[in-house]
Amino acid sequence: MPNREDALKLLKEYNKSEALVQHGLQVEACMKYFAKNEKEDEEKWAIVGLLHDLDYEMFPEQHCFKSAEIMKDAGYSDEIIRAIMSHAYGICTDIEPKSLMEKTLYAVDELSGLVNACVLVRPSKSIEDLGVKSVKKKFKSKSFAAGVDREVVKRGANMLGLELDELIAKVIEAMRVNYFYPNN
Repeated sequence: MPNREDALKLLKEYNKSEALVQHGLQVEACMKYFAKNEKEDEEKWAIVGLLHDLDYEMFPEQHCFKSAEIMKDAGYSDEIIRAIMSHAYGICTDIEPKSLMEKTLYAVDELSGLVNACVLVRPSKSIEDLGVKSVKKKFKSKSFAAGVDREVVKRGANMLGLELDELIAKVIEAMRVNYFYPNN
């Protein structure tokens, strides 16, 4: 199976947008954190997070489906490809997240984007002083980070059996521990 370095190279090959690469790194950070806490394969989960939007920039109309093709050709396992397909359940695929890895990706994808947006508008531009209360306030404001689907975040928390506040706290901590903010 290709390793993390291979995955990052692949992500950058298909995504020239720095924002999309950074989003992949943020979701990778979350997946690695959750895998460690669940005593799962951290590298596998991290690769799933890193590559989840592999095709989004170049093939938005074929999102997830083009990723499956690209990843199959690159030697990724069916398990990893299925996880990536499942993150868009109800949006552009009908592949329901079943495994813990799939449910975690579904839960953290949109939320990591919201947490990142919260960091970027803070005076400190740092995740170190970001709390659940601040994220929750922005979560309730539909105009803030309007592209973040709040219903997907709620469904993801339910899939994991977590309260929304608990999921937010875990994503903040994951990004504190595993993601380096380029501006800090």
